[in-house]
Amino acid sequence: MRRRAPAVRDEVPSGRTVEPTHQRVIVEHVRPEIDGGRFPIKRTPGEPVVVTADVFADGHDLLAGVLKYRIAGRESEWTEVPLSALDNDSWTASFIVAEVGRYEYTVEAWIDRFGSWLKGLVAKADAGQDVASELLEGAALVDAAATGHHDLRATAELLRSDRAQPERVTAARDANLGVLMQAHADRTGSTTYAPTLAVTVDPERARFGAWYEMFPRSCTPDPSRSGTFREAEARLPEIASMGFDVVYLPPIHPIGRSFRKGPNNSLVPEPDDPGSPWAIGGPEGGHTAVEPGLGTVADFDNFVQTARSLRLQVALDIAFQASPDHPWVREHPEWFRHRPDGTIKYAENPPKKYQDIYPLDFDSTDAAGLWTELKGVFLFWAGHGVTIFRVDNPHTKSFRFWEWCIAEVKREYPDAIFLSEAFTRPKVMRYLAKSGFTQSYTYFTWRNSAPELREYLTELTTTEVREYMRPNFFANTPDILHEYLQHGGRPAFEVRLVLAATLGASYGIYSGYELCENVAVRPGSEEYLDSEKYQIRIRDWNAPGNIKELIARVNQIRREYRALQFNEGLRFHSSDNAALLCFSKSLPRSGGPGQISGEAADEARQRTAPRVFVVANTDPHHLQHGWIEMPVSELGLSAVGTYVVEDLLDGARYTWRGAWNYVRLDPVERMAHIFVIVN
Repeated sequence: MRRRAPAVRDEVPSGRTVEPTHQRVIVEHVRPEIDGGRFPIKRTPGEPVVVTADVFADGHDLLAGVLKYRIAGRESEWTEVPLSALDNDSWTASFIVAEVGRYEYTVEAWIDRFGSWLKGLVAKADAGQDVASELLEGAALVDAAATGHHDLRATAELLRSDRAQPERVTAARDANLGVLMQAHADRTGSTTYAPTLAVTVDPERARFGAWYEMFPRSCTPDPSRSGTFREAEARLPEIASMGFDVVYLPPIHPIGRSFRKGPNNSLVPEPDDPGSPWAIGGPEGGHTAVEPGLGTVADFDNFVQTARSLRLQVALDIAFQASPDHPWVREHPEWFRHRPDGTIKYAENPPKKYQDIYPLDFDSTDAAGLWTELKGVFLFWAGHGVTIFRVDNPHTKSFRFWEWCIAEVKREYPDAIFLSEAFTRPKVMRYLAKSGFTQSYTYFTWRNSAPELREYLTELTTTEVREYMRPNFFANTPDILHEYLQHGGRPAFEVRLVLAATLGASYGIYSGYELCENVAVRPGSEEYLDSEKYQIRIRDWNAPGNIKELIARVNQIRREYRALQFNEGLRFHSSDNAALLCFSKSLPRSGGPGQISGEAADEARQRTAPRVFVVANTDPHHLQHGWIEMPVSELGLSAVGTYVVEDLLDGARYTWRGAWNYVRLDPVERMAHIFVIVN
């Protein structure tokens, strides 16, 4: 027996009528898109935004569409770029962001009525069929698009004329007509993707830069007193000569006296011990004041100006916590957490205790006042010429606060850069990046073998993470002296420098790295012996065994070869020795000269080698050698012919043949090559 089809259940809520729509086109899976458009992607001026989308409709009609973009809040009209079809209903188009700020973009698609008509007309005409009716349909389509356009009206008249059908079909197939009809397309029933997506465009330094961390108080000839900003200025020319772009300072604020830490984190300080700069606040003030031993705010302003004259930008460490002596403790006790007995809780990471630091309570009854005060800290220092901030432990503060605060600061200072110092779980680090942090610390310090680095960098540069999380590879920090550096000697410092500076477009070192300082406070610890966090350290910057020359050369190479100024374009290559890490960097699309912002003088000097190749020995203790594979077919080289590579580190040249070539890296001599092909 024939079964009756089930009744179609009415899905419309009671009391509402169905409203038919002419929107037949589906636009979905637009990429890049972060969390359904909740967060923007990130770019710097001159970088492309390559957008893909799945676009399809019912039936067999042809489709057309555009990628639309504009500067948010400033441009009311969209700039449109036609979509190009890929395979499997995927479409793509791209645009280049030109200036710092915020852009928005979306995709609009529609039924291509003219293209669909033309496809049917041509098929019938080529089959020798009569197309009189089709030509009249085409004339109506062209007429509808012809408002105010003489050429289209003339074509419409031709299509409906009594001239021979082949002549009229030829007119319909004219490429110029197709261009005109595309420009005047009938977008009735078009579909625009929602929500509108956003791009945060940060200054070039957000993408590319070399950071150098220093303690101004150690710039003193007298270990019994703090160095001043005036004395610290004397270090700036050498830092600039090593090729750094950013000089980064730990907190420069007054240091509390209560529970002040002594050398090596001792709980019993001497009367003249300087304490930890992260125990912020004293009678002299808090986060908008300067530690008296360093000088005054005016002295700091002069330090910033001197750095700027050397093409160095100053970055400040912002740590939102307070010593027991901070004015906030007296003026706003509600901003801190209290024990049942009414005392304020100090920071703890059991079994460690930090009696000299009070964490802030973001669940405070006066959260609005706290948020406003903290935002004001950034604005104060931005007003004194600092727009780069390294934020201490942001993962211990409210995510919502960061999303609000960073947006507020960037509203007044669009070129502000925020570096997230959060060595924590991956999802937390990623969310901070989504929330607005411009750059992020990474696990680079703990990825030392070739397989570890290959896996980690593949994640950072080939997954969705690359759209919003910019890594900054610090080879060491005042808190982290990895065992690799402790036990690897000078070769370890050399190879980690090269890897940090070439794998990442942004990297940094903490002062003392150039002297290969590698003594930990105790076995198994990553803390430095006689850490500069708790005492003044006077160094001989020209001590034997320093690697200043290598640092300067690597930074010079980074400035000369654009491929190293991006995280895009990273590719790993094969080797028959697991200790050898082989990779290349190539220019990303639209990354050629003149398309990335920067000073004209720099643009003229920069070279645009299609690829820079790096081979590194990740074993600082032993000679490693083997064969590495070069992608000769991609490079247009013969699989059996010879070519010459030049090591940019020392100018040595080697004649290689074909895809597989031999390298030998002995820690006594060198730990890495940075090659370009010279012919």
